[in-house]
Amino acid sequence: MLRALAVDDERPTLEELVYLLNADPRIAAAEGASDATEALRRINRALESGPDGPDAIDVVFLDIQMPGLDGLDLARLLTGFARPPLVVFVTAHEDFAVQAFDLKAVDYVLKPVRRERLAEAVRRAAERRGTAAAPAPPIPVHEPDPDHVTVELGGVTRFVPVDDITHVEAQGDYARLHTDRGSHLVRIPLSTLEERWRARGFVRIHRRHLVALRHIGELRLDAGTVSVLVGTEELQVSRRHARELRDLLMRRP
Repeated sequence: MLRALAVDDERPTLEELVYLLNADPRIAAAEGASDATEALRRINRALESGPDGPDAIDVVFLDIQMPGLDGLDLARLLTGFARPPLVVFVTAHEDFAVQAFDLKAVDYVLKPVRRERLAEAVRRAAERRGTAAAPAPPIPVHEPDPDHVTVELGGVTRFVPVDDITHVEAQGDYARLHTDRGSHLVRIPLSTLEERWRARGFVRIHRRHLVALRHIGELRLDAGTVSVLVGTEELQVSRRHARELRDLLMRRP
């Protein structure tokens, strides 16, 4: 079972997170720290204790924006340790996801934290740690709406029409959905969206980009490179996808 440390400078949020973690059957014990400096002292004590010692910590659930040393700074420090704990970021801001996964984070959970979403993060941590985990709390399963993508941020659930999405950009284990009115980050791999939306006219043009054919305004050829104009944004087309894309655009009604 996992031993967890939650780090957040907002006391009510920290207490709620520790409570939810302790309620998960895969967590042996969870405690809290109110800032990164306190957390670093606690982690140092855990490392001195050893992986099987009484003060050991397996995973840190870490806020990002905190006064003084922030969560990303602490995660960078942990990468220099010989046996660092796993890191799950828990934040109200979606803009740091790429940096988080560059730091090998296990998961990136957006506030306000839902019990079932936190349970998924614990499952990932247990799997990464190789723990013989207890059964997870039941998580309701809903069939995806083929015409909309559900996006949650700051306690607000939005249903983004697939037809409004101009292109999708891979960002680690996440995908950023671009529309004319803004962008949204969702935890769905680009490969999954490619398969799911192929029949709706989405085509892979690069390892990082999936584009809706109907939103391509121009195909540009310049000194052997190929790009497309989607709205006001120019996106590079990789060589392996260029021929297929040209054929699809030629056949487009």
